[in-house]
Amino acid sequence: MFGIILIYWVGKYFYQLAIEFNKSKWGFAVLGLATYYGSQLIVGFILAVLNEIFILGLDFEGVGINLLGIPVGAASCYFLYNFLEKKWKREYVNPLTEIEAIGTSNE
Repeated sequence: MFGIILIYWVGKYFYQLAIEFNKSKWGFAVLGLATYYGSQLIVGFILAVLNEIFILGLDFEGVGINLLGIPVGAASCYFLYNFLEKKWKREYVNPLTEIEAIGTSNE
């Protein structure tokens, strides 16, 4: 149940960010979800490799490893969201101000 709530919130925030800057709404909602699950997959793979190399004795069937994925996924989504927001704010040109500036002279 908690996973469904996280999917909703991650998708919602990326969806709203894309609307704000006139980008692909569903594309960036899916990107947010892919980032969430992809970061969990990468960290799980790294932990599995480290477990084999250093014999850490991690139990990949337990709840602990699954709970570790939640903050990893949330942090990666947070950093991607902030990166996109800052990047798009620098690049964004408001169409209304551009339309209003067409008739004015810059002399």
